[in-house]
Amino acid sequence: MVNKKHQLSIRKQCKLLEISRSSLYFKPNAETDLNLDIMKEIDRINMKYPSFGVLRIKNELEEVGYQVNHKRIRRLMKKMGIEVIYPKRNLSRLGRAEYVHPYLLRNLNINRPNQVWQIDISYNTPQNSDHGLS
Repeated sequence: MVNKKHQLSIRKQCKLLEISRSSLYFKPNAETDLNLDIMKEIDRINMKYPSFGVLRIKNELEEVGYQVNHKRIRRLMKKMGIEVIYPKRNLSRLGRAEYVHPYLLRNLNINRPNQVWQIDISYNTPQNSDHGLS
């Protein structure tokens, strides 16, 4: 949006757009080809083993032939938006439930057929599927 040939100076254009001039001149470096290859391999490993953390991915990459340290892997995983799947803290707490449904059959004397019905809602997921991709 900033035009160098415009009659307004670059300083005034940046001030009108409310951007800093340093962001106008900064050109970020792109990832190297080696990092792109490592990112592809990290993605492959993460799709196969989503519970692997940085250190286990490092071991998997070393088996394939990449010699990288854990800091690079952590940075690339953060850049890719990959987060390890593992149990988080306090899973047994109820959380901030607005309303806890009471058990309505507690003091009910069930003594005839069809007095109480039950329904089971369960979702079948295909076994041995690769994240639903075929």
